Amino acid sequence: MKMVSQNLTGTLLLFTTFLFISRSISAIDSPPRLNATTNDLTFIRTSCNATLYPDLCFNSLASYASAVQNSPARLAKLAIGVTISKAKSTAIFLTKLSRSATKVKDCASYLKDALDEMRDSLRTLRDISRGVGITAAPSSVEMFRFKMSDVQTYMSAALTYEDTCTDEYEEMEGTKTAVYDRVNNLKRLTSNALALVNSYANNGAP
Repeated sequence: MKMVSQNLTGTLLLFTTFLFISRSISAIDSPPRLNATTNDLTFIRTSCNATLYPDLCFNSLASYASAVQNSPARLAKLAIGVTISKAKSTAIFLTKLSRSATKVKDCASYLKDALDEMRDSLRTLRDISRGVGITAAPSSVEMFRFKMSDVQTYMSAALTYEDTCTDEYEEMEGTKTAVYDRVNNLKRLTSNALALVNSYANNGAP
């Protein structure tokens, strides 16, 4: 009887643990809830029309419309954040692939450099939002433009690293399609993020 009780307790504990883990994974992998208003979504769509890949832009950002609302600053930060997430997964993929294709190592290295540039751009945008280094008007406008030029430079550099990455394997066989598809999609996200940064830089001065 005691052994049956212990087995039952162990089974319940195992089931509870499994349920907890399953819910945790579900919470992490589930997309953000879409509680956006029509105006929120319209702002995303209109902003994305200024990019080279408006459909990709809208599809990648629309789920966050309720958080962005009509803020160009939030949209620029979000676009960079989404691009960073994609860059991380792409870099991991290339790192694994480089074990069997050594020439891809350079490409993976360039992507890591691109990631560093993106992180610098996001960090600078956050500083701008917090008012770090921004003094009272009229110099605040000049400082805003100065810091935004840094963000633009970082994102442009990231895009250049990605371009260099694709150049590294352009004539490779076998891995070309797998690498190109992933990096090319990342390049489009980066291009869109840069376009949204440019829009904010041109229209968002305090």
